[in-house]
Amino acid sequence: MRRVTRGERGGVGVSAVAVIGAGPTGTSVVERICANAPELLGDHLLDVHVVDPHPHGAGRVWRAGQPDLLWANSAAADITVFTDRSVRCEGPPRPGPSLAEWLGSEPGYFAPRPVLGRYLSFAFEQVARTAPPNVRVRLHRATAVGLADVRGGQRVELSGGGALEVDAVVLAQGHQGALPSPPEAEELAFAARHGLAYLPAGYAADLDPGVIPAGEPVLVRGAGLAFVDLLTLLTSGRGGRFTEHGGELHYVPGGSEPRLYVGSRRGVPYHAKTGYRLAAPPPGLPRFVTSGTPAGELRRAVAKELAYAYYFELFNGHPARTRTGWEAFEPAFAQAEWGGKEMRALVTRSVPRFADRLRLDRLERPLRGMRFGDLAGLGRWMGGYLTADLERRADPAHSADLALIHGLNALRGVVPADPWFQGLYNYLASGPPASRLAELRALARAGVVTFLGEGIRVGRDERAGVWRAVGASVPGAVEARALVEARLPEPTVARSTDPLLGALFARGECREESGLLDVRLPDRRLVARTGAVHPRRFALGPWTAGGPGIAGFARPGADAPLFRQTDALARALLGVTTAARLRPAA
Repeated sequence: MRRVTRGERGGVGVSAVAVIGAGPTGTSVVERICANAPELLGDHLLDVHVVDPHPHGAGRVWRAGQPDLLWANSAAADITVFTDRSVRCEGPPRPGPSLAEWLGSEPGYFAPRPVLGRYLSFAFEQVARTAPPNVRVRLHRATAVGLADVRGGQRVELSGGGALEVDAVVLAQGHQGALPSPPEAEELAFAARHGLAYLPAGYAADLDPGVIPAGEPVLVRGAGLAFVDLLTLLTSGRGGRFTEHGGELHYVPGGSEPRLYVGSRRGVPYHAKTGYRLAAPPPGLPRFVTSGTPAGELRRAVAKELAYAYYFELFNGHPARTRTGWEAFEPAFAQAEWGGKEMRALVTRSVPRFADRLRLDRLERPLRGMRFGDLAGLGRWMGGYLTADLERRADPAHSADLALIHGLNALRGVVPADPWFQGLYNYLASGPPASRLAELRALARAGVVTFLGEGIRVGRDERAGVWRAVGASVPGAVEARALVEARLPEPTVARSTDPLLGALFARGECREESGLLDVRLPDRRLVARTGAVHPRRFALGPWTAGGPGIAGFARPGADAPLFRQTDALARALLGVTTAARLRPAA
């Protein structure tokens, strides 16, 4: 691969930027560059180099070649990479189809990941094809392995020996792979000493579930989305199938399934996606949370925001289930302290049915304080819990639950990156399709899955050569010679497997904050270990610190934080290239 430098087209100086990573985030950055170029670039020429070894648009996570058994966890109508008029940004919108519109599918369809990957590749191709005449999008199927300062710009080293010289660089690699953490390294060493099977944290498509033995007990630590994916590969992926009788799913084993003992911090899986729409338009949020809310008050303020959204829908969408009107309830709610006696009394006298009152503490930790005599008792409770969740998520009478999710979405652009908030968001709003929870219930009834409850702790027994799991929900322990970490890797820059990030971190040219890549807001420039801010290096994605997380897809018509951030970043990039406008050719 030859070296590509900034140069000339027809005697006119050309500026250049590089976008490292061509998944949804990188695609959005390129789209916003193209949208803002007519205003900020004028007639100046710009090359946009997009670097990714995986298909442009799909990137690593959504690449082709994954099993069709793995689905997107957002409905097709809730996935887009195109801006619309709801996005509050300076650049103009450039509308395009949602995944459902592109497929011609039902809004609630959950697409296999390879299908979503094809949509994302289509979107990238459309962005590149409709770029302004003076913007050229240049694709590089390679890995960016190095980044260095050169006179007036940046040099990006590519796998295969090539290089790019550009005015500025955006790091948008998406979710990162990571070397084993110290606890994972200990588990790997323990497994090697005793001939055990261990599956570390990671994306299901990147792991080898074949190491998990058939017919044997397997401890599973985690019950979120990674668990759902691995569960599918270890059951349907091994020849099992589901049949429907009397409106319920039943599992027919394929004969090669393991026996999965599943526990986690909460002890329950993420809530299923809802199957209905709001009865009333959502209120404008936030009202109680700002970017300056002190950390010590954040949880109470977030809880009050979510309750406001919940009760707004209940009072306005289902007024027959309240004793007062919203006009009387709202000012009293706004004045009352969340969790205080005044708030509890207000809700009690205004909402007669206990089932209609929001108990966020019980919703967040449903097993807290509960004890069962044995695993069978816990299993019966879990069966009822899953059934109730499936019924509630399918019944429009409970649309206040969806309003709470809308509230979470509204707060994503305001609440700083906070592990508690992100965990709450994932648990309540980012769960699997309802059909996946129905499958989980069928697998539990078939004896393939046994629940261990909350507060799961897994220890190593060197003498017996087994892992032993205990939890807070049931007495006793479960032993196994196989352990699965059913979760994604924790964010880390220091242990990232990305060669470019690894080199920058080793040289002190970037730093991490709680495992995330540190950037300066609002322009998202990279921060070095010394605190210096680099004028030509930017980073964006769920693995960056200093601002709201933007993991997950943008929803049409929802003023997605991703689009606001990529628009601001694109305008900053174009500002850098404008400053370089009169630079002579390299």
